[in-house]
Amino acid sequence: MLAIERKNEILNKLRAEQRVLVSELAVHYGVTEETIRRDLDKLEKEGFATKTYGGAILGNSTKTDLSHTIRNKTNVDAKTAVAELVSQMVQDGDHIMLDDSSTSLYIAKHLKEKKALTVVTYSVEIVMELAGIEGWTILSTGGILKPNSLAFVGHQVADTLSRYHVDKAILSCKGIDPDAGITDSAESHAVAKQAMIRGAKEVILALDDTKLDKVSFVQVAPLTAAQTVVTSKDPGSDWNDFFDKNGICCKYPK
Repeated sequence: MLAIERKNEILNKLRAEQRVLVSELAVHYGVTEETIRRDLDKLEKEGFATKTYGGAILGNSTKTDLSHTIRNKTNVDAKTAVAELVSQMVQDGDHIMLDDSSTSLYIAKHLKEKKALTVVTYSVEIVMELAGIEGWTILSTGGILKPNSLAFVGHQVADTLSRYHVDKAILSCKGIDPDAGITDSAESHAVAKQAMIRGAKEVILALDDTKLDKVSFVQVAPLTAAQTVVTSKDPGSDWNDFFDKNGICCKYPK
């Protein structure tokens, strides 16, 4: 197993169980405890873990931007489930916007059988993923390249997005909360997603269930800015009541 795969599995275990022990992980993966400590060191630096005596507890990742490599290999099953549902909502000929999230990359992969789509994005990964599809139009905002996330940032992103009017804006975020709304880790993310929301007839918020009841640094918009929320499992009665009360359609795998 590659080191990054082991680290992603440890992160998933942290998310599921809230804590891990170095000794147990070392036995499970057949590596030294020092190797596991290095994995936990990296997770702590990325904001996902807080090291404790003999192990670690889940940290606050809502305020941290991960590299595209880690994001794309985290919560794969959940993101795939979300992508399958979102792809069913996109029609041939639609004009759509996709943000730079790893969830949107999974969605892009599931859209390839559609015909005559126009896609506006500031994700280099999505541009590369969709390049060469016959009959499609791919528009990139340009901007300042952020190598760690393979996305463009800067005023040019929002300026370009604001010039377009699309059928659907599909975006993710670091967390949602009934009071705080849609939140993300940086002002640059918020500004870009606000421009997407303003330019769309329909806003689809696509996120795995780990983002529920999380609050990050900057508010993007109230939850009522989204007409549809797509998540990876039933969010529970409290969330379903909130969505019903506010006229938001919630979709998840049945």
